[in-house]
Amino acid sequence: MPQLADALRSWHDFYTLFGTASATLIGLLFVAASVGTGVFSADRRAAQRVFLTASVVDFSLILAASLIIMAPLPGWIAPGGMILACGLCGLGYSAVVCRDTLRDGLLHKLDLEDRTWYIALPLGGYLCLAGSGAALALQSQPACTALAVSMGLLLAAGIRNAWDITLWSMSRRGQPPSPPENPPHAP
Repeated sequence: MPQLADALRSWHDFYTLFGTASATLIGLLFVAASVGTGVFSADRRAAQRVFLTASVVDFSLILAASLIIMAPLPGWIAPGGMILACGLCGLGYSAVVCRDTLRDGLLHKLDLEDRTWYIALPLGGYLCLAGSGAALALQSQPACTALAVSMGLLLAAGIRNAWDITLWSMSRRGQPPSPPENPPHAP
């Protein structure tokens, strides 16, 4: 079985690009959040978690996975375990989002597009991330491809969702905050 570094050699630029992109997008998301100051209030915790914080989590897990894979860690088990932990963190975050979404009655107000992009696709990305971490720990070379797929899924969802929330926030800038019954999502 080849060393992990050998298996990842052809993926080096890919993971470097994903890590750089996710770090940049985290910064841009903070700028977008400051543009939307006043749109989200403390009584809209579920909406904040589903619409704003979720993109930060997506990008942060991509960055963490990229850093783990690029680190000169020996063997397959430690990086695989850390990637698995990243996936489990994402799944844990998804559980909190689902709990808050159900508790606050937000789920039935989301259309299919928002349910897909904000909930289903990130959940699939986290599952794939956890699975690729387990496969890495088991020294499976296809794990590198599975990890790339999970990161691509999370990046696509994060970019789309960050853009969606930015447009929504900008369209409401200067307007009084809407009541908690109206979830923030693009039409």
